[in-house]
This record gives sequence, C-alpha cells and structure tokens, in this order.
Amino acid sequence: MRVLFTTFGARNHVHAQVALAWALRAAGHEVCVASHPDLVEVIARTGLTAVPVGRELGEERLMEELREREDADREVYDEDAPDAQLLLAMDELRPEKLTYDHMHGVFTAMTSAVFQNYSSAEMIDDLVGFARGWRPDLVIWDPLTFAGAVAARVTGAAHARLMFGLDLVGRMRESYLEEVRGRPAALREDPLREWLGWVMERYGGEFTEDLVTGQWTVDPVPTSLRLPADLPYVPVRCVAYNGRGSVPDWLREAPRRPRVCLTLGVSHREVMGGDQASTGELIEAVAGLDVEVVATLNARQLKDVGSLPPNVRAVDFVPMDVLLPTCSALVSHGGSGTVHTAFLYGVPQVLVPGTMWDNAVRADLVARSGAGLSLDARTLTAAALREALTRVLTEPSFAAGAERLRLETLAAPSPRDVVPLLERLTAEHRSRGAAHHDDLVRTDV
Repeated sequence: MRVLFTTFGARNHVHAQVALAWALRAAGHEVCVASHPDLVEVIARTGLTAVPVGRELGEERLMEELREREDADREVYDEDAPDAQLLLAMDELRPEKLTYDHMHGVFTAMTSAVFQNYSSAEMIDDLVGFARGWRPDLVIWDPLTFAGAVAARVTGAAHARLMFGLDLVGRMRESYLEEVRGRPAALREDPLREWLGWVMERYGGEFTEDLVTGQWTVDPVPTSLRLPADLPYVPVRCVAYNGRGSVPDWLREAPRRPRVCLTLGVSHREVMGGDQASTGELIEAVAGLDVEVVATLNARQLKDVGSLPPNVRAVDFVPMDVLLPTCSALVSHGGSGTVHTAFLYGVPQVLVPGTMWDNAVRADLVARSGAGLSLDARTLTAAALREALTRVLTEPSFAAGAERLRLETLAAPSPRDVVPLLERLTAEHRSRGAAHHDDLVRTDV
C-alpha cells in the first residue's frame, strides 16, 4: 500500500515519524513524507522521500509574531499579561478549570494562531493535489497538522494520527465537546469545527470529528502515562531517532563516576530563541558533585556561564540513543524525544520543564510514576536542582521507577510489529468508506 506521512516544518516532529515510516517501507510499502519546504532537507537526510507542500512555514518567525502580540497585549492591558505560550496552552488538566469559557478560548486561539498557520489553505491545496495524484491508501499525520486528515478524507484514504507526545488535543477536545453539548443549540460554537468544516466545503465534503482526532491514533507514550481520552489508540514502542550523528571517542570508554546527561533539547534554542531554564543555575547545580556531566549545550547557551567546572563536558550534540545508555541520570527540559529515549533505557530523570506544549504535564507524570522529579524551570535554583539530582542518583526508588517504564516501553509492539495491524485497519476503513468518498475524489476545488 501507499502511505503518506505529513507534518509541519519542525525537525523534531518529523523525527518522531521516522521509525514507523521506515518500518512500513521495510515491509514493502511505498512511503512519502509531506511537509513545508522548510523541512525538505531534514526529511531527505532520513532517507525518506520528501514532498514539499505550501510555502515555508518559518516557525521561528511565527513564534516571534506571538511574542510581539504578547508585548502588545502588555502595553494595552497590563504588565502581568500572560506570555504567548500560556495564551495557547492546551495542557490544563484540572477538571474544575476545564470550563466552556476556558476551553473555548483555547480552541479559538489555537485554531487562529497555530492550526491555521500549520495547515494554511495553500498547504492544504498542495497536499490534496499531491494526494489526488499519488492516491495513498493510508495517511499518517502529526496531531497538529490537520491538513493530513483533510487530504485523506478528500481522496478516500484511511488516516491516523501519530503522536509525538501527550494527546493534549484529544484530552481537551473530549471535555470541550461535553461542555458544548450541554449548551443551547444556538450557542454551540466550535471554532475548530467551523474552520475544518469550511475547509471541507471547498472540496464538496463536510466536517466529521475524525478530522480532529483521526480514525485511530498511533501512540508511543507508555499506556500508564497516557492522558485519559475515549479514543482508539494503537500502542507502539518508541524507537529513538536523533538525526545524523557519530559516537565520539570519549563515549566509548566506561565512565569512572556516575554519568549525568544535561540537555535542554533543540526546540527552544532553534525556535523559541532561548531556553526557559537558566543555564547558569544548571551548571552551578552540578559543579562539585562526584559525577561526570555531559552537557549538550551550544556556545550561545553557554556564553554567560564563564568557565565550566572540571566535571562538566560541553558538547553541541550527541545522539541521545548513544549517550543515555551510559548515564545514571538525566537532567532535561522534558521534551518528548528526550524523555521517551530515557524511558527506553531506564534512566531516572530530573525534569525542569517550561511552558512549551506538554513538557510540564509530562514532567508531572514522570514524577508521579516514581521515575524522577520535576522542578519548575521558571523558579529553578541551583540548590533545588542539586538536591533533586542527588536524590535521583542515590535513592533506589527512582531507578526502580525508571526500570518499570523501561519494561513497559519494551513491552509495546515495535514499529515493525505494528505494521500488520495498520494494514488491517487501513483495509477495514477503506472498505467501509469507499462509496462515501467516491464523489470527493472526483470533486475539484
């Protein structure tokens, strides 16, 4: 069968798709990956076939626009206006906070500022045009790239989301629809439904809820950490992919002291313009500890730190799947790729998440699982981090918690093992939907 992967122009999002894409290709299926032109070279370097659609996304530019909007709001209203990430936060899980007004505001802001930018009209038209010519049997789409669901519906393909992290959209969507159904019919506004309904009307179709959450969802998050949502999930084992890299000579030698990986990932430094955790506090916290620290920090992140302590080695990049198996602990920002790789190798963690997408929720879940501790990046102190890291390294319960998550991760089907299930689900969905989609396939914009 033909499988079309699609995501928006962010490197870590395509990295989350590589293992499954290659599993399908190794099983004999044709695979393409469609995204904004920003990502074409990144996709090509994975050995997969890239399909550019729409114009360059320029995610860094979009985030700068959000920061400018934040500054304008502060000038108009007050200095305490929340930052752009908080205005667009979907990570609220407390039932008492999930009111209609709150969730409606989040879906309104996310639809206008994020979803419609990641899946612009031009990007959707290009993707649908390619899909009409290539005729995929299955579309696997990033949960923030609704263009994939639209292209699948228009061409009659089965479609599924592939999670890169926690299912914030599915979790909040379930609560939101429940609130919407409780309102008078005339007041049941739904900005995401309105936008996707308008998009589908252009192709002669109509909105259905699978455009938001897929016909099913392929999920690498360990089941014990999955957010509650009444949706069909297909568990899959996380297989780390970090892009091109090599094993440095020093990493081939066994560490003489417990090794600690300290990383803030690449998303903030490449897209957000900086890190939310203080690099100085992180370095101060590990100085003098009887550990060997490998800090994957670049020159810009270290420019205000001064001389590094003797026990800290700074490297711009080392693949996490090469480094973490040698580590006794991980200190990180809580990004999905980093945390999932730590699950895979049973490494206990100290997480210092900021406000980016699901990092704070993930850190809380890891702490509740017993596999680590969580500290707020915005109020981080060296003393607090030193204490947390010392506990994670010396208290056996954290290693035991990390081992439980490792075993749970390894128990999930590998990408190769899940391919037959995807084949069966695709055949079932296409069989049920073939007649309904015939008209859409023939309809031009």
